[in-house]
Amino acid sequence: MPIQIANESNNSGGGGGGGHEIKVKIAYSGEVMITYIDESISYEGLCREMREICRFSPDQVFTMKWVDEENDPCTIQSDIELDEAIRLYEVNRDSELVIHGE
Repeated sequence: MPIQIANESNNSGGGGGGGHEIKVKIAYSGEVMITYIDESISYEGLCREMREICRFSPDQVFTMKWVDEENDPCTIQSDIELDEAIRLYEVNRDSELVIHGE
């Protein structure tokens, strides 16, 4: 499975900035891509990032799921769900946040 690194110092779509960056591993269509997002990124900002990295068309509907500490997929559909994913990433001191695009 090829790995690509995108936007190593990306702040697109972030909230207020100034926070630290989170390493995100994105798995989509048999590829794994690495990017970095600001910890204060909004759900809409993450959607823009996913559209760019996965090359989704502007009108393409997609689903984002992050993988929790028990390897269960958890859907991200709002700022609240994204905030929970980031909170658990920080609490568990994970090395990266894994997101699958569908």
